[in-house]
Amino acid sequence: MVVSISATDHVMQATKAVDSRETKVDSQLSLSLKEAQDYAVQQNRTLRNASLAVQEAYASRWQTIASMLPQVEANASYTDYCKYSATMEMMGNAINISMPNVAAFNLTASVGINGQAVVGVLLNNIAIDMKKIAFEQNEIELRGNVISAYVTVLALQGLSALLDSSLVNIEGLYAMTQRSVEVGAAEQTTADLIKVRVNAMKNSIETQQNGISLATNALKVLLNVPVETQITLTDELKDLLSAEHILNLLGDNFNIANNLNYQLLEKNTELAKRNVAMAGWAYGPTVSLAYQYTHQHYFEEGGFRMTPPNLVAVTLSVPLWSSGKRAAGVVEKKIAYEEAKNTLSETTANLGIQHQQLCNNLTTTYRTYLNQVENLEVSGRVFNNMANKFRYGVASNMELVNASNDLITAQSGYVNAVLDLVNAQVELEKFLNN
Repeated sequence: MVVSISATDHVMQATKAVDSRETKVDSQLSLSLKEAQDYAVQQNRTLRNASLAVQEAYASRWQTIASMLPQVEANASYTDYCKYSATMEMMGNAINISMPNVAAFNLTASVGINGQAVVGVLLNNIAIDMKKIAFEQNEIELRGNVISAYVTVLALQGLSALLDSSLVNIEGLYAMTQRSVEVGAAEQTTADLIKVRVNAMKNSIETQQNGISLATNALKVLLNVPVETQITLTDELKDLLSAEHILNLLGDNFNIANNLNYQLLEKNTELAKRNVAMAGWAYGPTVSLAYQYTHQHYFEEGGFRMTPPNLVAVTLSVPLWSSGKRAAGVVEKKIAYEEAKNTLSETTANLGIQHQQLCNNLTTTYRTYLNQVENLEVSGRVFNNMANKFRYGVASNMELVNASNDLITAQSGYVNAVLDLVNAQVELEKFLNN
């Protein structure tokens, strides 16, 4: 197949393209396979959600970073003591102190930092990378599904055309046989047998038309267009089934670092490692610094004026005892890290085997496809030859019926071989992600 489904090299550029706007849906679309893939990427809501998840991860990281940056808060207040006076006893004498109404303005700036916050930023970076990988996986999956749907429509359309041609041929034979029956040159049984084949061919064509409709609707779902949209596929099936591309695909070296599942597990292992550090920093201190400026305006003379205009505070908080809670948290994260490493090692070992199996599947389906192409050509020649012989009375009606059955079987086998070949190729392309 000529079109590659390799993931975009710049995920964020693709994210912006997906989020830019929805393509205006026309009532008629003429699309090559590549155009259909790109159109689906622009329109697909699942992919749009994946791109939003990337942006969400960036926003989450900034929240973590911002929590370690200075925080400034301002507030204003007015207090009316309703002419209340406080009484104090000093040396046996009672002193009345008025409580004047006061308006105050406070400005507070603070900053605090600890090891867990720093590790949290690193965790956010890993989360962003994982969201990007998930975005790529969604895009590759979508492009692969478009290939399968696109080729399915083409294959079924091709089979329908072959059946139409065969129907015209066999209907001509039925009309000729029926005329022979009317003049007494043939038996009605012969015409009836051919009529049965005509009806069977018509049923096959109707089934294929229904299949074309279902496959086209599946493609419309992927493209996110209304059901009434008319879609014309401009690529031809023979151009998409490229032997050269398949051989090149089979010859590609497997680079495990390109495999998206491996990348995701690798990031997950890194995330588990950082979580161990995060749990360990629960033992670390927290340092905070705060500055407060206060301006108060008293509306009456007298009263208390005890609030300083400037205040600086430095705090060092050190956790001392948690009854083993923090220690258990560290142990838990270390166990999770070991589990993640084991999963990564097992996956690394299995991916080579999976690559070999996918190559074998593609090789087998390609050989089956070539055999079915030959079977279709041979069955077509046999049917046409048998039809000519039947016209001249050299072949029997049963020989014609058998040739017709063989042709229908070969046509169905050809379509199935095409779909199996395309699916095997798509799976290998997604796996390699070259």
